[in-house]
Amino acid sequence: MKNPKHPDPDYDYEALRDEREYGFYWYSGLWYVLRPILIGLGALLLVFGLVSTALNKINEAFISPVDPEDTTEVAFTVASGSSLSRVSKNLQEQGLIKNSSVFKYYCDFAGMGQKIQAGDYVMKRSMNIFEIADLLTTGDGNPITIDITLIPGHTLEDFAAYLKQLGVIETEEAFLSLCRSGEGVTDYYFLQAALTDKQLSSRKYLLEGYLAPNTYEIYTNATPLDIVKKLLDQTDYVFNSEWQDRAEELGYTIDEILTLASMIEKEAKKSDFTKVSAVFHNRLKSGMKLQSDVTIHYVTTERRMFLRTSDLAIDSPYNTYKYEGLPVGPICNPSPEAINAALYPNESYIAEKYLYFCSKDPDTGELYFSKTLEEHERATEIYAPLWQAYDQERGL
Repeated sequence: MKNPKHPDPDYDYEALRDEREYGFYWYSGLWYVLRPILIGLGALLLVFGLVSTALNKINEAFISPVDPEDTTEVAFTVASGSSLSRVSKNLQEQGLIKNSSVFKYYCDFAGMGQKIQAGDYVMKRSMNIFEIADLLTTGDGNPITIDITLIPGHTLEDFAAYLKQLGVIETEEAFLSLCRSGEGVTDYYFLQAALTDKQLSSRKYLLEGYLAPNTYEIYTNATPLDIVKKLLDQTDYVFNSEWQDRAEELGYTIDEILTLASMIEKEAKKSDFTKVSAVFHNRLKSGMKLQSDVTIHYVTTERRMFLRTSDLAIDSPYNTYKYEGLPVGPICNPSPEAINAALYPNESYIAEKYLYFCSKDPDTGELYFSKTLEEHERATEIYAPLWQAYDQERGL
């Protein structure tokens, strides 16, 4: 049917129906679908823009470098024991970060709070907080503290050489001179017996035996006196009231117990400490010379399994082959285990009166114990070839 009102005379109602189904109304349906999608995308773009702007402002205000163009090196120190809050405040005060609270919260959130290393660092104001945090937690700064270890059985001369090698002391003599005289530390109560000893002048070092073996954290600029005091403080802690009472019960001074413990430390493995202690206690009670090779080694500074005639003849108050009783002083710095053994010798070995021991194997430190001289001499014949081989291998 023709539509007389339409400009096109050939336009009819059938064309109108097609137009509505496939023409204008089809585009209208598409718009109905696309409109919410476009609105959503627009909203996302708006939110993204707002978030991006906010992040840029946060980055600019708190995270970015204080001055991206400033590459001047700035020295920064983290003192030992400094809290994260203190480190954060110091960073802001030195103009290395913009906000100490943000730095602290970031380190806490990232699990870095307990990882910041003490030391001296070189930073730049062109570094952001992430770079600064990484630097502090990887410990790339020069440390202001260092760990030192005094090994049980080491002498003061061993320890001095070790400290010199670490770069903790400039010369061994400065440290050993202090250990020889005790200047600055003679007020420690446990040194009093040694200080009043008539043979004090015969000792190599007043402080031999008194520095407690352990691992210590010290400042890299620590003086010999600082180091000595730190180790003497540990001795004060280790030699508790129970041990003091036990020493008095046995009739020995602290100095004598440390001397005995130092010999035990050098003579045996831990498993044999109390047995060696029993032998020494038995010999002291019976008036026998201790005849301990390790006291000779302290004088000669070499460990020979076979002592020469000249070694045995050394006129030294440390020579227990020549002089009765304990040597004039400790011959090394003993462990708590050796001190405890000196105070509590093996009771069965005491009761059975063991008086001798010798090395079964110089490499393993295993010992053979005897009650009689005859038994000891037989053991000596058996194990002597091992001692000779040990000395020969070391060119002694």
